[in-house]
Amino acid sequence: MPNKKNLHLASINFLLSKLIALSSQREQLGLESALAQILFDLTEPAAAEPSPTVLIYRALDSKQQLFYALTIDQKRVVADISVAMKQALSDSFNSGNYAKVVHSAQLCTLLYPLKNVAGHVLAVIALSAPQAHTQLHTSALLLVQIYQNLSALIHDNQHDSLTGLLSRKSFDFKINKVLAQLHQASKRKHDTLTPRYFLAIFDIDYFKKVNDAYGHLIGDEVLLMFSQLMAQTFRDHDLLFRFGGEEFIGLFKCASVADVQLILDRFRKIIDNFYFPQMGNVTVSAGYTQMSTDDSSSQIIDRADLALYYAKNHGRNCIHYYEQLIADGVLLNSKKEGDIELF
Repeated sequence: MPNKKNLHLASINFLLSKLIALSSQREQLGLESALAQILFDLTEPAAAEPSPTVLIYRALDSKQQLFYALTIDQKRVVADISVAMKQALSDSFNSGNYAKVVHSAQLCTLLYPLKNVAGHVLAVIALSAPQAHTQLHTSALLLVQIYQNLSALIHDNQHDSLTGLLSRKSFDFKINKVLAQLHQASKRKHDTLTPRYFLAIFDIDYFKKVNDAYGHLIGDEVLLMFSQLMAQTFRDHDLLFRFGGEEFIGLFKCASVADVQLILDRFRKIIDNFYFPQMGNVTVSAGYTQMSTDDSSSQIIDRADLALYYAKNHGRNCIHYYEQLIADGVLLNSKKEGDIELF
């Protein structure tokens, strides 16, 4: 029969193995799923107890109590959410506090909100477990705190310190992930709804003149406000990067070229009409291209950069689509692959 010391060491080893899995994550969703998996693994039921379940809830509108549920591996499921559960989820999303729903003398659901660095609740992990597990709540709270600390480290590592947008450092990982998604989608021959992704490069027009005339402190303020307008204008799932200096990149999933042109041009107009304190107005030029499964990240950037270069040399304050420039004969692919001639 195992002694208490061996059982204690086994528990420590189990917990350390789970913490290794948690700390090995390099992105938010992976970290979230790893935490949910640990909470599930900690809730081993006794023979007479109901089996535990773990779901991740996101809010479409927390005040209207509109939620949807995901499994540990982020797959959407149909969940029958009771009135009491909806109220508890709403409270947890809006307050950022832990909540508990008692279903019976044997079963309860514990709700743990997961927050971003700004303190906004991104998701709530719901752990349905036997009420007899009195130590589970304390362990779960500690694990959630570890999650929050790791989440902050991931955010700092992936985001630009000035603008708060994704950084140049995180770009390669993100774009390769999108390319992998495209590749997987292309394998599904029966799927007619293959997503279309576009990459756009934005450049603030005459930004050097801003720094020269007003100084780098005002220049940094322009960059910060520009990035805030990007975050406000584009959708939550669009990936926005500060690529360097006054150059920014966006990765967009859209149904058509017309759709991406519309959202890019809307942003251009917002910048054109915005008054930047202490220095007035600036404009933005952009070039974009469609991504494909055969592309490397450098090829995609080169194409978007050529469209941006064309915009910069043809009036600025405009948006150009690389593939349209090729179709119009304005840009010409030479026979030597990778070379472009600009008329």
